[in-house]
Amino acid sequence: MADMRGKDEENLTVVHVVRHGEVHNPDGVLYGRNPGYHLSDLGRRMAERVAEHLAARDVRYVVASPLERAQETAAPVAKAHGLEVAGDDRLIEAANVFEGKAFGVGDGALRKPANWKYFTNPFRPSWGEPYIDQVVRMMGALQSAREAARGHEAVCVSHQLPIWILRSFAEGRRLWHDPRSRQCTLASLTSFTFDGDDIVSVGYSEPARDLVPPHLLAGAQRKFGRGAIRGAAANAPRA
Repeated sequence: MADMRGKDEENLTVVHVVRHGEVHNPDGVLYGRNPGYHLSDLGRRMAERVAEHLAARDVRYVVASPLERAQETAAPVAKAHGLEVAGDDRLIEAANVFEGKAFGVGDGALRKPANWKYFTNPFRPSWGEPYIDQVVRMMGALQSAREAARGHEAVCVSHQLPIWILRSFAEGRRLWHDPRSRQCTLASLTSFTFDGDDIVSVGYSEPARDLVPPHLLAGAQRKFGRGAIRGAAANAPRA
């Protein structure tokens, strides 16, 4: 069949950067880059929902972080389009000194004096991978996906913090932030529209919003663009 797209449409590429679904984590640890953390049953439903949401889209390339939860989220998307899941280490979770530990108030890492030294610089941050390093690798992965699907659409499955840092950079916001302000819910899509090699808009949508526990819903100011899939984006949460 002949390609009936116009010249302008041929120049547009959309890369959907998807956060993985819910993970089975009964001990409440910060799993980070540790292997062995798979999607929960609910997380698998979230992944299927993303696949259904993207089924009619012109997806030509699916790539994921090497971690199991990302690979398992990408699998039904790739299957729906008859594709294999490619791997890209640049999509991996941000490194964090608290990986494998219970992190939070109570008996977690925040109450241990030995850990306080890691909270000296929230702007870098001092407890993990520098934000600017995340920008460099995530922008590289984004551009590679754009090139692989030029004129069509691609799906990259990654993790909350790297996705939020990528979006913040693309939209010209400062990189340091209150984690509660991240608009990057489980199984959400942050969609970057390219005109040629340039990002022209950033969209956000939540196809599995009804499956996400209320306390885990995104809290940042919503902002939509041409890359958003509006059916879900219309119900994105307010700040």
